[in-house]
Amino acid sequence: MAKQTLIKDIQAYNDAQSGEEKEICNVLAEEINRCLPEAESKIWHAHPVWFLDGNPVAGYSKLKGGIRLLFWSGQSFDEAGLQNEGSFKAAEARYTSVKEIKKKDLKRWLEKSREIQWDYKNIVKRKGVLERLK
Repeated sequence: MAKQTLIKDIQAYNDAQSGEEKEICNVLAEEINRCLPEAESKIWHAHPVWFLDGNPVAGYSKLKGGIRLLFWSGQSFDEAGLQNEGSFKAAEARYTSVKEIKKKDLKRWLEKSREIQWDYKNIVKRKGVLERLK
């Protein structure tokens, strides 16, 4: 199910940001939708997140110093442009300007988010243990 437009809740989230951060959010959402047309997107834990088969793969959020793009399985991507985040398998990139978004890198990361997945959907059932899906 290809999404040509952002869902209302994600557009509202983006519109609530100011200036450059709003532009960053809009570019990220457009690129994620374009590269992962089969993904389900929604506001999850107050932030836009994209899911494949119920498993979170990518999303972004406003932080004090800009916008954080998060890949739930990103530590397994082996990408220098992503920094480890948290104690599981997530990795992030942070942006303070639209000019910092390298669409070629973003496309590659999004392709990897489809191919490399850890099972976050069942993490509670497995008492915090992650298993590799793909």
